[in-house]
Amino acid sequence: MTAVLLCFSAGLLVSCSKTAAPTPRSIGDKPRSVQVTRVEWRKMERLVTVTGSLVAREEATLSVKVPGRLRTIAVDLGSVVTAGDVIAQVEPADYEIRMQQAQAAVEQARAGLGLPLAGTNDVIEVEETSPVRQARAVLDESTKNRDRVANLSKAGVVAPSEVDTVEAAYKVAFNRYQASIEDSRIKVATLGQRRAELAFAQKQLADTSIRAPFDGAVQRRDAGLGEYVASGTPVVTLVRSDPLRLRLEIPEREAAEVRTGQPVRLHVEGHTNLWVAHIDRLSPALNEENRMLVVESDIPSDGGLRPGLFVRANIVVTDQDRGLSVPSNAIIAFAGLEKVVLADNNKAVERTITTGRTGPDWTEVTTGVKVGELVVLEPGGLRTGQPISIAREMTAQTQVRPQFSGP
Repeated sequence: MTAVLLCFSAGLLVSCSKTAAPTPRSIGDKPRSVQVTRVEWRKMERLVTVTGSLVAREEATLSVKVPGRLRTIAVDLGSVVTAGDVIAQVEPADYEIRMQQAQAAVEQARAGLGLPLAGTNDVIEVEETSPVRQARAVLDESTKNRDRVANLSKAGVVAPSEVDTVEAAYKVAFNRYQASIEDSRIKVATLGQRRAELAFAQKQLADTSIRAPFDGAVQRRDAGLGEYVASGTPVVTLVRSDPLRLRLEIPEREAAEVRTGQPVRLHVEGHTNLWVAHIDRLSPALNEENRMLVVESDIPSDGGLRPGLFVRANIVVTDQDRGLSVPSNAIIAFAGLEKVVLADNNKAVERTITTGRTGPDWTEVTTGVKVGELVVLEPGGLRTGQPISIAREMTAQTQVRPQFSGP
């Protein structure tokens, strides 16, 4: 009997203790205080994102114009040159001799016309050359004899045979005079030919020196000292890298929006800097092989930029585009997904979104939200259904001026 009473008392005690134990509060019963803002329209830039490369502003492969053995090469890989600098020279001795021969031929031609050997003025009147003056004097004398004999013949003083003699002498003198004029004209033409040959010989002598056509640097050296090179053989490749030429290819579907003068922002592989330029040149036609439109911009070669670098560029085709935006600190990114937390009837509602362009403190949302919806700022830890209380609604000013945006 005593044992039964003890068991009953113990059971009663346990039952009483269970009833009196306090029930713990559920997590999240207390609303979390948050700040919110509304999804709104914002002016944004519409971009065309393309790839391209940096190329030299000018590139020239310098070749020899006259054959010969390379006497000197004054540059090597990376050498910096100024326009007009002598880069290399072919042995000039043979061409100096040819120039001397051509000079002697010019002097000989000038002497044949009665001109001084030295001089550059080759203008002369054909009638004033010695052969022509001599022939004209003989012709004048024959003309006078013919006229005198003709007068005497009319008076019956001379025989007809003498008239025939002076007439024949006149014709011979006249023909010699004409021949002397033609001969002098030939000599004048010959002098012109000799002068051209001299100019050609001088040009060949000058062409033994290869000069830089512009300021730049040597990209490649193709010939060696003492090597015999034929006409047209490459010696060095010269590039001008300031400014650089940015060359981009625009897909056909986006080519219609691209215009000269539009801003271009570019990132270069291996660099963290952002460069800004404008489209300076635009191809008049698309490439038939790949249906791409080629555009170019000039980029100063500061910051270590070099020809051949790969470039990713954004072309701003308009700065008056519109898009839905939220503050960047309202977005949660996890496991490849992006979300925002909406405030709906004092409860948190998670929403998966797709983002687009970005600015300094905002992000475009292309899908997942509607204009006017309330999004929670800095929503870390909030889950769907969790109670919230709005402490403050932030007002995001509509952008009057376009902000930087990226893909």
